[in-house]
Formats: sequence, C-alpha cells, structure tokens
Amino acid sequence: MKEKKIMLPTVEIAKKFVAEATKCDFDIDVFYNRVTIDAKSILGVLSLDLTKVLTVQYNGENKEFEAYLNSISPQAFAAAA
Repeated sequence: MKEKKIMLPTVEIAKKFVAEATKCDFDIDVFYNRVTIDAKSILGVLSLDLTKVLTVQYNGENKEFEAYLNSISPQAFAAAA
C-alpha cells in the first residue's frame, strides 16, 4: 500500500486529479479525517475540504500517476508560493 499527501486547492486541480486517477486500473482512495472517498468519484472528491492536506492510498503501479501526485504535493505548492 502506497500513501502520499496531496493538496487540491482549486476545482480545476480536483477535476484533473480525478481524471488522472480514472486512467489507473487499480483502486485509489482519498482520506481526510475519518472520511474515505473513491478518488475516481468527482462528486466524492469535491465533497472534501479542498483547503486541507489529503492522503491518497493505492496499491497499483503507474509512473505517470505517481509523478502527478508529486506535482500536487504540499511541498510542490509551498515551493510555488
């Protein structure tokens, strides 16, 4: 099980995240507090508090998806600010 921290500060970034997750053939979950959401569900993802750091868990292997997760990590947004 792999785990990464991400941020989805805008609706556009959240939509892109769901689109990238949908390309993967394995389950991806997003966690915040005690809430677990399917990362491939746009309504589920948009129901989360997008101002907070979220946790993504997945079991599969997809280099493009992992690179995308790194681009939306809290560190990436801190470096851009």
